[in-house]
Amino acid sequence: MDDSVRIDKWLWAVRIFKTRSDAAEACRTNRVTLNGSYTKPSREIKPGDTVTVRKTLVTYSFRVLALVSSRQGAKNVPEYMEDITPPEELNKLNVPRETIFVQRDRGMGRPTKRERREIDALMGDLSYSDEEE
Repeated sequence: MDDSVRIDKWLWAVRIFKTRSDAAEACRTNRVTLNGSYTKPSREIKPGDTVTVRKTLVTYSFRVLALVSSRQGAKNVPEYMEDITPPEELNKLNVPRETIFVQRDRGMGRPTKRERREIDALMGDLSYSDEEE
């Protein structure tokens, strides 16, 4: 166990980011907060801190349980952090599946000109309804 660990190193070690440089970049671009305030990659963390990470659509929240500076296996991660992400944030991951998706059966080839116009009309109607809200 370490006495203190940089936040970018901890984020990488508990597999939130694939590389340490990705974790440091996220800190620099204000996508990571520590106890509610933006943080630099060099900021030291301690057990009990709350780390919030914004990735794509979802804002994940984690509670630091223990410090670690070397990359851990996926099975060991729960020893070092607790996922406290609210369910409504995780539901944002399902939104793309609920939106309309034009599916073509395998082997149907490219859409015909008529089918393309229908697809464009459908997609155009959706984009206008999103802009009005």
